[in-house]
Amino acid sequence: MFKLLRFFHKKEWILVSICIVFIVAQIYLDLRIPDYMQQITILVQTPNSEMSEIWHNGIFMVLCALGSLVTAIIVSFIASKTSATLSYRLKKAVFSKVGSFSMEEINKFSTSSLITRSTNDVTQIQMFVYMSLQVVIKAPILAIWAICKIAGKGAEWSLSTATAVILLLAIIGIIMAFTIPRFKRVQKLTDNLNKVTRENLTGIRVVRAFNAENYQESKFEKANEEITNNQLAINKAMAMLFPVIWIIMDFLTLAIYWIGAYLVENAMGMDKLTVFADM
Repeated sequence: MFKLLRFFHKKEWILVSICIVFIVAQIYLDLRIPDYMQQITILVQTPNSEMSEIWHNGIFMVLCALGSLVTAIIVSFIASKTSATLSYRLKKAVFSKVGSFSMEEINKFSTSSLITRSTNDVTQIQMFVYMSLQVVIKAPILAIWAICKIAGKGAEWSLSTATAVILLLAIIGIIMAFTIPRFKRVQKLTDNLNKVTRENLTGIRVVRAFNAENYQESKFEKANEEITNNQLAINKAMAMLFPVIWIIMDFLTLAIYWIGAYLVENAMGMDKLTVFADM
């Protein structure tokens, strides 16, 4: 996969660098919003607080949200342009490479496989690069930054968050262990489906001459059923991922409130307000 990076030119590397800068800016703005919410909570609960201070923090919180939206749009635009440019170069390189093959080499790969590699595979790489710039780079930076930010807010909250993260990683690992082998089969099954379709279309006269329509239909049905069952297995496994994530996050939210209620109840004086704001 890393060999594909050689198709990036200087312009794309500059765009990737700019994209990372905006991702960091987006994460910073997202993580600043709870800080302003904390300050607003303290000001609202503190007697004789100035309304102007509440408005001040509220305005900055809205500006952070708008800034996060703008940076997200910019990151999406850069990711789209970078991935599309890479796809363009890859398709051109694959087409030139296939054009230089001898008949022996073409027969070794099969025509249907070469068509899949030139179209579907390149599209998948384009989507992977796009998602990498959107999510894969952002996720670890956000996770580390957020963990460092909440680490000093209380050992109980940190422990509950760590438990949820470990549980999430375990579930994701199980699902990926189930789906990765099936993702690998998609290539061969797609090649086979293209092969059957191509044989039927290019040999349509022969098929009709020998009245072999039923044979070709059953052959296509088998190839289509194999790839459909494989895709259904993948989609069923992936469909479980987001509901499980939301369930764990909901329980984590309840745990944070339960721990927070306990800490607030046992805090003294103004510490109650500080603990409530941290929660």
